[in-house]
Amino acid sequence: MIGVYDYTVILTYLSLISGSLGIFVSLSGLGHPYYGVFFLLFCGLCDAFDGKVASTKKKRTDEEKRFGIQIDSLSDLVAFGILPAAIGVAMYHRSIFLNGLPHKRVLDFFVYGFLALYALAALIRLAYFNVQEETRQKKEKNKKRKEYTGLPVTSSALIFPFVMLLQFLSPMDMTLVYFGAIIVTGICFLSKFKIKKFDTKGILILVLIGAIEFIALLISKLMK
Repeated sequence: MIGVYDYTVILTYLSLISGSLGIFVSLSGLGHPYYGVFFLLFCGLCDAFDGKVASTKKKRTDEEKRFGIQIDSLSDLVAFGILPAAIGVAMYHRSIFLNGLPHKRVLDFFVYGFLALYALAALIRLAYFNVQEETRQKKEKNKKRKEYTGLPVTSSALIFPFVMLLQFLSPMDMTLVYFGAIIVTGICFLSKFKIKKFDTKGILILVLIGAIEFIALLISKLMK
């Protein structure tokens, strides 16, 4: 079979599967955005460590490294580009406030349009990052990247679960807040500000934040 199937790609494959399942769950029936967020959190967990796991294999061929870069970006597009948009569709379908507004078809057009533009922003960022990373590696060879330009798409794994948590903590409909987060996050994907790349300690802190969100969402759901 074509492709790579050793332990270096397991987390990336799991992230893609989780992202796909999250999309299916979010868009089934009226949609289940709450469950979709759990899949998004798991995608974030996989992405946090896939690079570390891959780097433990010392004798990776150049083809294996390039394959890993490509599938990582393709998986990220599904997990952090399409899945958050699918969760947004589910929230929109369940929103009593938005579905009670007049001119529903016009509203549908704008809602789906904004979500599609968010996915496009994630796609453009990932493609741009791949090109820049290839250029950087040719110039700097084995040096590690120290910073990112714009907001990494993986930040979606913490941003949107937080908005969903607000939905459980507040009696108000947070769908508009979610769409606001979609717009701002998409713009930040394409912005030129610099963000320092997290080291191992920083990654563990982000994982801890994700774990707190997971537990808080689970408790909120059980208590509601």
